[in-house]
Amino acid sequence: MPSTSRILLWGGLAAAAGGAVLCALGWYGISGERFAERQLPYLASCTVPGAALIVAGAVLLAAGARATAPDRPRAPRPAPASAPPPSSVGPPLRVPGGTLAHRPDCPLVAARPEAVPVGDAELDPCPVCEPWPR
Repeated sequence: MPSTSRILLWGGLAAAAGGAVLCALGWYGISGERFAERQLPYLASCTVPGAALIVAGAVLLAAGARATAPDRPRAPRPAPASAPPPSSVGPPLRVPGGTLAHRPDCPLVAARPEAVPVGDAELDPCPVCEPWPR
């Protein structure tokens, strides 16, 4: 039994060759006619189906070539860096003039030295770190 890749390759070649023949026949028929209304049957019966067969043959050839290509070894993916678990150690922080309270490890305030404890201020929780449930 032939392999699938050979069937795809030979089927693609046959479809593309048949499409080329139909396009040539359509062109020959159209070239002998002077009026457009007499050229339309050649377009409908030869040229358009021939072009469709050429496209289908190209798709089959590409699929067959892909099926016969050797599998490339893939580089192993690096292990994702494990993020530290969320930390709520320490009081919630805020940026001066800000309206949100953040956990100390929130990426929005972690690298900002001007972040200060919330204290008694009534602030909304940060949607990123969610320091407490709403």
